[in-house]
Amino acid sequence: MPQQFLYEQLDSVSKMGFLKKEIPDFIVENLNPAFELREYQKEAFARFFHCKTREYENKEYPIHLLFNMATGSGKTLIMAGLILYLYKQGYRNFLFFVNSTNIIEKTKDNFLNNLSGKYLFNNNIFFGNKQVQIRQVNNFDGVNDQDINICFTTIQKLHSDLRNEKENSLTLEDFRDKKIVLIADEAHHGQVQTKQKALSEKLEKPNWENTVEKIFKQNNRNLLLEFTATMDFADKNIVEKYKNKIIYKYELKEFRNDGYSKDVELLHTDTDKKNGLFKL
Repeated sequence: MPQQFLYEQLDSVSKMGFLKKEIPDFIVENLNPAFELREYQKEAFARFFHCKTREYENKEYPIHLLFNMATGSGKTLIMAGLILYLYKQGYRNFLFFVNSTNIIEKTKDNFLNNLSGKYLFNNNIFFGNKQVQIRQVNNFDGVNDQDINICFTTIQKLHSDLRNEKENSLTLEDFRDKKIVLIADEAHHGQVQTKQKALSEKLEKPNWENTVEKIFKQNNRNLLLEFTATMDFADKNIVEKYKNKIIYKYELKEFRNDGYSKDVELLHTDTDKKNGLFKL
Protein backbone atom coordinates (compact mmCIF):
# COMPACT_ATOMS: atom_id res chain seq x y z
CA MET A 1 0.00 0.00 0.00
CA PRO A 2 1.51 3.39 -1.02
CA GLN A 3 2.52 5.71 1.79
CA GLN A 4 -0.13 8.32 2.51
CA PHE A 5 0.48 12.02 2.37
CA LEU A 6 0.86 13.59 5.81
CA TYR A 7 -2.39 15.52 5.31
CA GLU A 8 -4.22 12.25 4.57
CA GLN A 9 -2.94 10.76 7.82
CA LEU A 10 -4.08 13.90 9.63
CA ASP A 11 -7.48 13.73 7.88
CA SER A 12 -7.97 10.36 9.57
CA VAL A 13 -6.72 11.61 12.95
CA SER A 14 -9.10 14.57 12.72
CA LYS A 15 -12.12 12.46 11.73
CA MET A 16 -11.48 10.16 14.69
CA GLY A 17 -11.58 13.17 17.01
CA PHE A 18 -7.95 12.95 18.09
CA LEU A 19 -7.06 16.54 17.14
CA LYS A 20 -7.53 19.11 19.86
CA LYS A 21 -9.42 21.93 18.13
CA GLU A 22 -9.41 24.44 21.00
CA ILE A 23 -7.28 27.47 20.12
CA PRO A 24 -5.25 28.83 23.07
CA ASP A 25 -6.61 32.06 24.53
CA PHE A 26 -3.32 33.89 23.99
CA ILE A 27 -3.75 33.40 20.22
CA VAL A 28 -7.39 34.46 20.06
CA GLU A 29 -6.86 37.46 22.34
CA ASN A 30 -3.79 38.70 20.47
CA LEU A 31 -5.29 38.47 17.00
CA ASN A 32 -7.43 41.31 15.63
CA PRO A 33 -10.92 40.70 17.11
CA ALA A 34 -12.45 41.80 13.80
CA PHE A 35 -11.26 38.53 12.24
CA GLU A 36 -13.16 35.57 13.65
CA LEU A 37 -11.38 32.29 13.07
CA ARG A 38 -13.16 29.98 10.65
CA GLU A 39 -13.46 26.24 11.23
CA TYR A 40 -10.93 25.30 8.54
CA GLN A 41 -8.44 27.77 10.03
CA LYS A 42 -8.93 26.16 13.44
CA GLU A 43 -8.28 22.82 11.73
CA ALA A 44 -5.04 24.18 10.27
CA PHE A 45 -3.90 25.34 13.72
CA ALA A 46 -4.85 22.02 15.33
CA ARG A 47 -2.80 20.10 12.77
CA PHE A 48 0.23 22.28 13.36
CA PHE A 49 -0.01 21.96 17.14
CA HIS A 50 -0.26 18.19 16.72
CA CYS A 51 2.75 17.94 14.39
CA LYS A 52 4.88 20.36 16.37
CA THR A 53 4.43 18.70 19.74
CA ARG A 54 4.08 15.00 18.89
CA GLU A 55 6.17 12.38 17.20
CA TYR A 56 4.68 10.73 14.13
CA GLU A 57 5.81 8.40 11.37
CA ASN A 58 8.78 9.77 9.39
CA LYS A 59 8.91 13.04 11.32
CA GLU A 60 12.10 14.89 10.41
CA TYR A 61 14.11 17.65 12.08
CA PRO A 62 14.36 20.52 11.51
CA ILE A 63 10.61 20.62 10.95
CA HIS A 64 9.40 21.56 7.47
CA LEU A 65 5.64 21.76 6.80
CA LEU A 66 3.46 23.11 3.99
CA PHE A 67 -0.12 24.42 4.02
CA ASN A 68 -1.77 23.88 0.61
CA MET A 69 -4.78 26.19 0.93
CA ALA A 70 -7.02 28.04 -1.51
CA THR A 71 -6.36 31.64 -2.48
CA GLY A 72 -8.44 33.94 -0.27
CA SER A 73 -8.76 31.43 2.58
CA GLY A 74 -6.83 33.61 5.03
CA LYS A 75 -3.40 32.00 5.03
CA THR A 76 -1.85 35.22 6.37
CA LEU A 77 -4.11 35.10 9.44
CA ILE A 78 -2.86 31.56 10.06
CA MET A 79 0.71 32.85 9.77
CA ALA A 80 -0.05 35.53 12.39
CA GLY A 81 -1.53 32.95 14.76
CA LEU A 82 1.46 30.65 14.29
CA ILE A 83 3.83 33.52 15.07
CA LEU A 84 2.01 34.03 18.38
CA TYR A 85 2.03 30.31 19.15
CA LEU A 86 5.73 29.97 18.38
CA TYR A 87 6.58 33.09 20.42
CA LYS A 88 5.00 31.30 23.37
CA GLN A 89 7.23 28.32 22.54
CA GLY A 90 10.35 30.47 22.77
CA TYR A 91 10.82 31.65 19.18
CA ARG A 92 11.57 35.34 18.71
CA ASN A 93 12.88 35.64 15.15
CA PHE A 94 10.81 35.20 12.00
CA LEU A 95 11.82 35.48 8.35
CA PHE A 96 8.98 36.10 5.89
CA PHE A 97 9.85 35.71 2.22
CA VAL A 98 7.99 35.53 -1.08
CA ASN A 99 8.82 36.07 -4.74
CA SER A 100 6.89 39.34 -5.13
CA THR A 101 7.72 42.80 -3.72
CA ASN A 102 4.03 43.68 -3.94
CA ILE A 103 3.10 40.83 -1.61
CA ILE A 104 5.89 41.88 0.77
CA GLU A 105 4.38 45.36 1.09
CA LYS A 106 0.87 43.99 1.68
CA THR A 107 2.17 41.59 4.32
CA LYS A 108 4.05 44.37 6.09
CA ASP A 109 0.78 46.27 6.26
CA ASN A 110 -0.98 43.20 7.68
CA PHE A 111 1.71 42.56 10.30
CA LEU A 112 2.95 46.05 11.22
CA ASN A 113 0.39 48.77 10.46
CA ASN A 114 -2.22 48.84 13.21
CA LEU A 115 -4.07 51.62 11.37
CA SER A 116 -4.77 49.31 8.44
CA GLY A 117 -8.15 47.62 8.18
CA LYS A 118 -6.29 44.39 7.38
CA TYR A 119 -3.98 44.51 10.41
CA LEU A 120 -3.99 40.98 11.83
CA PHE A 121 -2.95 41.49 15.45
CA ASN A 122 -4.64 43.14 18.39
CA ASN A 123 -3.51 46.71 19.05
CA ASN A 124 -1.81 45.53 22.23
CA ILE A 125 -0.20 42.10 22.39
CA PHE A 126 0.13 40.55 25.83
CA PHE A 127 1.54 37.27 27.06
CA GLY A 128 0.44 37.24 30.67
CA ASN A 129 1.36 40.64 32.06
CA LYS A 130 4.14 41.18 29.51
CA GLN A 131 3.42 43.43 26.54
CA VAL A 132 5.19 42.40 23.36
CA GLN A 133 6.03 44.55 20.33
CA ILE A 134 6.27 43.43 16.71
CA ARG A 135 9.39 44.87 15.13
CA GLN A 136 10.64 44.87 11.56
CA VAL A 137 14.36 44.04 11.38
CA ASN A 138 16.96 43.75 8.62
CA ASN A 139 18.72 40.84 10.30
CA PHE A 140 18.71 39.07 13.66
CA ASP A 141 21.91 40.51 15.07
CA GLY A 142 21.33 42.36 18.34
CA VAL A 143 17.52 42.10 18.29
CA ASN A 144 15.39 42.42 21.41
CA ASP A 145 14.74 38.88 22.59
CA GLN A 146 11.50 39.93 24.30
CA ASP A 147 9.85 41.09 21.07
CA ILE A 148 8.60 39.47 17.88
CA ASN A 149 11.26 40.28 15.29
CA ILE A 150 10.27 39.89 11.63
CA CYS A 151 12.54 40.27 8.63
CA PHE A 152 10.69 40.71 5.33
CA THR A 153 12.44 39.93 2.06
CA THR A 154 11.95 38.52 -1.39
CA ILE A 155 13.34 35.10 -2.16
CA GLN A 156 15.49 36.74 -4.84
CA LYS A 157 17.06 39.17 -2.33
CA LEU A 158 17.49 36.40 0.24
CA HIS A 159 19.36 34.33 -2.33
CA SER A 160 21.54 37.30 -3.27
CA ASP A 161 22.28 38.34 0.33
CA LEU A 162 23.36 34.85 1.33
CA ARG A 163 25.66 34.50 -1.66
CA ASN A 164 27.15 38.00 -1.36
CA GLU A 165 27.27 38.97 2.31
CA LYS A 166 26.77 42.69 2.90
CA GLU A 167 26.54 44.92 5.94
CA ASN A 168 23.17 44.72 7.72
CA SER A 169 22.04 41.78 5.60
CA LEU A 170 21.22 38.23 6.68
CA THR A 171 24.08 35.77 7.04
CA LEU A 172 24.36 32.03 7.58
CA GLU A 173 25.41 32.74 11.18
CA ASP A 174 21.95 34.21 11.83
CA PHE A 175 20.40 30.82 11.13
CA ARG A 176 23.12 28.82 12.85
CA ASP A 177 23.28 30.66 16.17
CA LYS A 178 19.57 31.39 16.69
CA LYS A 179 16.43 29.33 16.15
CA ILE A 180 14.49 31.02 13.36
CA VAL A 181 11.09 30.45 11.80
CA LEU A 182 11.15 30.75 8.01
CA ILE A 183 7.72 31.56 6.54
CA ALA A 184 7.44 31.20 2.77
CA ASP A 185 4.37 32.49 0.94
CA GLU A 186 3.59 31.45 -2.65
CA ALA A 187 5.99 28.61 -1.93
CA HIS A 188 5.55 26.90 -5.30
CA HIS A 189 7.87 29.53 -6.77
CA GLY A 190 10.69 28.12 -4.64
CA GLN A 191 10.46 24.54 -5.92
CA VAL A 192 12.70 24.97 -8.97
CA GLN A 193 15.34 22.48 -7.82
CA THR A 194 12.82 19.75 -7.07
CA LYS A 195 11.15 20.15 -10.46
CA GLN A 196 14.55 19.87 -12.15
CA LYS A 197 15.75 16.99 -10.01
CA ALA A 198 16.18 14.71 -13.01
CA LEU A 199 18.74 17.13 -14.40
CA SER A 200 21.54 16.35 -11.96
CA GLU A 201 23.79 19.13 -13.20
CA LYS A 202 21.18 21.68 -12.10
CA LEU A 203 21.61 20.56 -8.50
CA GLU A 204 25.16 21.86 -8.43
CA LYS A 205 24.11 25.43 -9.17
CA PRO A 206 22.91 27.77 -6.40
CA ASN A 207 19.19 28.45 -6.71
CA TRP A 208 16.34 29.77 -4.58
CA GLU A 209 15.34 26.36 -3.28
CA ASN A 210 18.75 25.09 -2.20
CA THR A 211 19.53 28.49 -0.65
CA VAL A 212 16.44 28.18 1.58
CA GLU A 213 17.28 24.57 2.44
CA LYS A 214 20.85 25.52 3.30
CA ILE A 215 19.89 28.24 5.78
CA PHE A 216 16.99 26.23 7.19
CA LYS A 217 19.24 23.28 8.03
CA GLN A 218 21.83 25.38 9.88
CA ASN A 219 20.01 24.73 13.17
CA ASN A 220 17.92 21.71 14.07
CA ARG A 221 15.45 23.94 15.91
CA ASN A 222 14.69 26.11 12.87
CA LEU A 223 11.25 25.79 11.28
CA LEU A 224 10.27 26.12 7.62
CA LEU A 225 6.55 26.81 7.11
CA GLU A 226 5.43 27.06 3.49
CA PHE A 227 2.08 28.30 2.19
CA THR A 228 0.69 27.99 -1.32
CA ALA A 229 -2.57 27.48 -3.18
CA THR A 230 -0.69 25.82 -6.05
CA MET A 231 0.95 22.40 -5.86
CA ASP A 232 1.97 20.41 -8.91
CA PHE A 233 0.85 16.94 -7.85
CA ALA A 234 1.51 15.71 -11.39
CA ASP A 235 5.25 16.14 -10.78
CA LYS A 236 6.54 12.98 -9.10
CA ASN A 237 9.52 14.84 -7.62
CA ILE A 238 7.21 17.34 -5.90
CA VAL A 239 5.10 14.46 -4.58
CA GLU A 240 8.18 12.65 -3.29
CA LYS A 241 9.56 15.70 -1.50
CA TYR A 242 6.28 16.91 0.01
CA LYS A 243 4.50 13.65 0.81
CA ASN A 244 5.47 13.95 4.47
CA LYS A 245 5.32 17.76 4.62
CA ILE A 246 1.84 18.80 3.41
CA ILE A 247 -0.01 19.29 6.66
CA TYR A 248 -3.33 20.52 5.25
CA LYS A 249 -4.93 20.44 1.81
CA TYR A 250 -7.90 22.80 1.60
CA GLU A 251 -8.84 23.29 -2.02
CA LEU A 252 -10.92 25.95 -3.75
CA LYS A 253 -13.76 23.44 -4.14
CA GLU A 254 -13.95 22.96 -0.36
CA PHE A 255 -13.59 26.70 0.20
CA ARG A 256 -16.56 27.31 -2.11
CA ASN A 257 -18.64 24.47 -0.66
CA ASP A 258 -18.09 25.85 2.84
CA GLY A 259 -19.67 29.10 1.65
CA TYR A 260 -16.65 31.37 1.94
CA SER A 261 -15.64 31.87 -1.70
CA LYS A 262 -17.52 34.33 -3.83
CA ASP A 263 -18.65 32.64 -7.03
CA VAL A 264 -18.14 34.68 -10.16
CA GLU A 265 -21.28 35.02 -12.27
CA LEU A 266 -20.81 35.53 -16.00
CA LEU A 267 -23.63 37.34 -17.80
CA HIS A 268 -23.86 36.73 -21.54
CA THR A 269 -25.48 39.25 -23.88
CA ASP A 270 -25.78 39.63 -27.61
CA THR A 271 -24.16 42.90 -28.60
CA ASP A 272 -24.55 44.82 -31.79
CA LYS A 273 -20.93 45.96 -32.10
CA LYS A 274 -21.62 48.27 -35.01
CA ASN A 275 -24.24 50.35 -33.22
CA GLY A 276 -23.05 49.68 -29.68
CA LEU A 277 -26.48 48.38 -28.69
CA PHE A 278 -27.28 45.49 -26.37
CA LYS A 279 -30.02 43.09 -27.44
CA LEU A 280 -31.91 42.16 -24.27
